[in-house]
Formats: sequence, structure tokens, C-alpha cells
Amino acid sequence: MPGARLTHEDRRMIAAWLAEGLGYAEIARRLGRPTSTISREVARNGLHGGYLADRAQQAAGRRARRRGPAGGPDAEPPIDGRPSEEVRGYVDELATLLAGTGLTRMASRVFACLITSDAGSLTAAELVRRLQVSPASVSKAIAALEAIELLRREPDSRGRRERYVVGDDVWRRAWRADTGAHAEVAKAARRGAGVFGAGTPAAIRLERMGRFFAQISEQMDGGDLTEALVLDVLTVLAALVHAGRPLTGDELAAALDWPRGRLAAAVDAVGRRPIIADPLALERTGSGAYTVMARPDRLSPGQRAALSKPRTA
Repeated sequence: MPGARLTHEDRRMIAAWLAEGLGYAEIARRLGRPTSTISREVARNGLHGGYLADRAQQAAGRRARRRGPAGGPDAEPPIDGRPSEEVRGYVDELATLLAGTGLTRMASRVFACLITSDAGSLTAAELVRRLQVSPASVSKAIAALEAIELLRREPDSRGRRERYVVGDDVWRRAWRADTGAHAEVAKAARRGAGVFGAGTPAAIRLERMGRFFAQISEQMDGGDLTEALVLDVLTVLAALVHAGRPLTGDELAAALDWPRGRLAAAVDAVGRRPIIADPLALERTGSGAYTVMARPDRLSPGQRAALSKPRTA
């Protein structure tokens, strides 16, 4: 029944179906269980060698003996005021999903444990206790997470132990790290195109690769742009599209009822980060007025020529 514990036979079936390549949802359907039950089971009892039914059964038995009778003196204490089994189940489920992004399973479990703690930080001893793993496993996972800037170390209030912290800016830092990696790939691809020679099949593929990663890097790197500044850029573009003609800076500032400095900041932003205007480009005419046009890289020469043809009756 869905609420009962998994049996040894259940675990044998899970191992067999995983070997066949079935997903968690299909395995859960066949066993009549929630998908989260299967993902937690595999995350908790599967190791680098894969999920083995006998080993999983033994691990489950050891945990049950450590906990003792439900609600008895050996029952696990709540975590952050919540039932420990419920918390661990969710942490395992989240870790399974994070592992799909490229993190190791243990690094995923450590990160999931940190991000779901009320304080957003834990000591190594607390991580060992919550995850029920060895200190060496936690140490290795911490090193992996530090390398990609998903956490940092801070001394605790007594200064005797280090706490591992997931900061409020963790996603921005991780995003910027990925941006830098994409930019380096783009540079390497462009350099490779020169090595193999323009027009060769390898160079053509590398040029396409370079454009792709450069575009991703450009889109991801927001730099010092704020949401308010991006909205100002979009307002300037909308004003020029609505006007349907070039406008000087003074005309734009007056029409928008903005100080001249606010308009200058928006124009400077789109000059530094053209991607925020995509698919439009902000241009200056010979007289110094501003106008908008389609970004040239959004259409191929053939597409531009076809769109420029006069309509036939």
C-alpha cells in the first residue's frame, strides 16, 4: 500500500527497472507509490556503483534500528522544528534533482541540506549528523561546492568552528561563474576557427559554436544593470517605435518627462549591453538623433532581401 515502507521485493523491482532505463515516475506508477518515494529511495540508498536492492535493504534496516520504535526514546529529533524524516525525505528529493544539473550526488545533498536549513548555514558536524555520512564525504562535497562558489566559510559566533553558508547572492555568483565559462568557450572556438582556416568544415562549425556561446554569455552577463535601468532602456525603445521617426536626446527627454541624465544612463546602458534591446538596436543618425532598427544578426542576408522585396498584387 502507498503509505507502507518499501519491502525488499520492492527494492529488487526498483533496481531491475532502473537497469532497464525506466524513470522514477514510471517506476512509481508500477509500484503504486508517489514519485517522490522512489526518488528519495534512490538518492538515499544508491551509491556511485548504482542502486543495488540488497545494499539498499541493509541500509534501510540500519537506519530503522538507529531510529528505534516510532516516537520512542531513540526516535530522531526534529530538524528546525520539523519532523526529521519529512525533512530528510525532501532533502534527498531535491538533491536528486540537483544531481541532474552536474553536481555530484554528495555535493547535491550537502547543498540541499544547507539551503533548507533555517539559518542557511551549518557546521561540518551538523552536516554529518543530518546526512548520516562520513566527515570525509562532507569535506569533499564542501570543496566541490566552494570551487563553483555555491557556498562560503564563516566562523561561528564563538570563533571555534567554521560554518558553511549559502548566501543570499548565491545564484548571482553562480550565474556569473557560468557566464565567464561561456565567454571563454566562445573565445576558444573563435581562435580554433583561425587555426583550421576560414571556410574549412571545422572552422565553420567552430564559428557557429563561438557565436552560440558568445550570445549565451552576452545574455547572461547583466553586469551592473539594475531592473530599473533595463526598464528605462525598454521605455526609450518603445518611445522611438511609437514616434516612428528619429528623435534627439532633448526631444526624447522632454517627451518622457525625464531628466537628461536619466536618458543618458539608459542610452549608455544599451550601448554597453546591446542584448537588452534585442531584437532591436539603438542607433544614432548623422545628425545625432536616435532611431531603432532590427538587429542585423537576427536576420540572414537572404531573409532581409526577401523582406525588402515589394509586395506583389
